[in-house]
Amino acid sequence: MRLLIVGTLKGQLTTATKIAIDNGASVTHASDHEQAMRVLRGGKGADLLLVDVALDIRDLVMRLEAEHIAVPIVACGIASDARAAVAAIHAGAKEYIPLPPDPELIAAVLAAVANDSRELVYRDEAMAKVVKLAQQIAGSEASVMITGESGTGKEVLARYVHTRSHRAKKPFISINCAAIPEHLLESELFGHEKGAFTGAIARRIGKFEEANGGTLLLDEISEMDVRLQSKLLRAIQERVIDRVGGKTPVPVDIRILATSNRNLQEAVRAGTFREDLLFRLNVVNLKIPALRERPADILELAQHFAKKYAAANGVPLRPLSAEARSVLTTNRWQGNVRELENTIHRAVLMASGDEIGADAILTPEGDRLDQSKTPPAVAHATFAAEQVTRALVGRTVADVERDLILETLKHCLGNRTHAANILGISIRTLRNKLNEYADGGLPITPAGAGEPRAFVSMG
Repeated sequence: MRLLIVGTLKGQLTTATKIAIDNGASVTHASDHEQAMRVLRGGKGADLLLVDVALDIRDLVMRLEAEHIAVPIVACGIASDARAAVAAIHAGAKEYIPLPPDPELIAAVLAAVANDSRELVYRDEAMAKVVKLAQQIAGSEASVMITGESGTGKEVLARYVHTRSHRAKKPFISINCAAIPEHLLESELFGHEKGAFTGAIARRIGKFEEANGGTLLLDEISEMDVRLQSKLLRAIQERVIDRVGGKTPVPVDIRILATSNRNLQEAVRAGTFREDLLFRLNVVNLKIPALRERPADILELAQHFAKKYAAANGVPLRPLSAEARSVLTTNRWQGNVRELENTIHRAVLMASGDEIGADAILTPEGDRLDQSKTPPAVAHATFAAEQVTRALVGRTVADVERDLILETLKHCLGNRTHAANILGISIRTLRNKLNEYADGGLPITPAGAGEPRAFVSMG
């Protein structure tokens, strides 16, 4: 956790610094906006800015946005200055902390930003095998590819590997390759020199240099443009990077971890991902099973989240009722751990009485989870469509249509009429398509095929 304190904090600087350090943060100080920007451009980086409310926070937010630096701001000021607190939030601060600083409040803010509360909670044997492998390879220098559906906890596992490596005391830097526009991602990764492009008003150190000595997580690596992949491959192979507009290669010492919720072998065949890059990244593969494939984890995680959000919201810790536990264990959790966490957070807020009952286990729309109006087969087909959509690039319409039809049929237990209704096509069209696929040697789910199988992630 890297904290950058900006301003004098009304003489409370020493106290705030000590509290942060006691909670495991590394602290840097900047007297004003200009110095803060120099620190951020220079490679020291920050996970959180603690800013004196007396400074112009809107100006700082605009400076950060102009240089595409994403870091949350928490404002600090004297407790009685309510107007300044409101203005700071409106200007873009995420939170306001009154001074003198309260140790528990600062600790809670630091924990939230540093994701300290995102513990690796598991009980199921399927997940235990993944964790055991992660422990075995954590101390090595091998690149690691972490795969699994969205919401399974890939970044949490990546942090787990880092904290058990020889680089644990060095930076852990994460960059989401899917969240940054293509034309900015190269600069974010490798940095740039002043004047390299419009808006490059000063030298900017990229994530590779910021992670020097530590670990760099390339989150959703499959979304990176294939042209940038070649530059990434050189950086991994030669351990040097070139800043945009730079003339001198810069050596870096980092360990690479990467995540993907797509099938990268398919992406290689489609020409959207370099095979040589995959070989470099996939020295060790940690494949996290979907939550529905590790049922023993559901209640373990649910109890963990219930405790976490009861404390966070200042409400009593209530146990899960037997009916609530039944609802949780029979749900498919298509959004995996992320969906379960959100569901339990809602339940903690909605529950009354001595227990969290089934009536508090709600969908985002407010319906009881076990009485959701969406028929299971429709939900399955929707999920299949989402998975296929993630892998559209480089694939033909016929390929996408085939996968959607076969997945929908599978989860309708082979019922042609039901599948055709969900797909919005006639039963005759469906049968013609299935005959075509069968002639091509593809297996077709027979009618009355039994229980629907879990979705295999297609992306």
